[in-house]
Amino acid sequence: MNGLQIPTQLLIIYLLVHLRYIGLIFSSPVFTAAMAPAPFRYIFAVMLTASSIAVINTDMIPTIYLDGVMTLGALAVRELFIGLALGFISALPLYALQVAGELTGTATGFSMAQVMDPSSQTQTSIFGQLYFLMAIWMYFHWNGHLIMVRALVESLKLVKLGQINFLPSGDLSIGKWLQELFILAVRMTIPFYCALVLSDIGLGFLARTVPQMNIFVVGLPVKVMLGFMVLAVALPLAMDFIFTKFEHWIEFALAVLFNWK
Repeated sequence: MNGLQIPTQLLIIYLLVHLRYIGLIFSSPVFTAAMAPAPFRYIFAVMLTASSIAVINTDMIPTIYLDGVMTLGALAVRELFIGLALGFISALPLYALQVAGELTGTATGFSMAQVMDPSSQTQTSIFGQLYFLMAIWMYFHWNGHLIMVRALVESLKLVKLGQINFLPSGDLSIGKWLQELFILAVRMTIPFYCALVLSDIGLGFLARTVPQMNIFVVGLPVKVMLGFMVLAVALPLAMDFIFTKFEHWIEFALAVLFNWK
């Protein structure tokens, strides 16, 4: 079994790193929107790969052996899955904000009016779209795209290229990922539910004291106004809360990828 020649080996390494970037970009919610066309995402992956090759040290460059097309295909699929896992797992705060927006819209009654989301081309609530757009804006404001590129470069040190282990050796912690997704979404939705419960109690007392009043007609605008008031206070706090979670989940994603070493 002979090693590849140096020019061919460098080309293979470039393609493997490029596949890892493709998996990262095509799984990140920032670039999976319909407003970012696939050719743009691919060219962006090419540019990121070209800029990252210079920072790869000699200890990251393995001696790749090629027995045939099947071996190269297994290496390519492995790198693609690593990029997909890094982009998907580390984006948990963005998904949590989107779920919190949907829960908030259901609690305040805004889920009855579904709008077309131009980024995903699907029907969504107004609050869900607002939370997701705010999350994308804060993602770039906090240089999340730069942190993700650094995380992928770090993954080259943790999970070296050229190793044919298609499946991870440990647990991918999918259960913990789903648990934290639900917990973060509920924690950002609790202020709305508490405010609405208090408003229902107040409307109940009002209905008992003034039975002539149509409480259903009065209750809807009261809940809408209360929802906007709570949103003005809770949304900045939710963004500050999510800010503390970005680096944690990037580190968590790298720890999960370490199972592929």
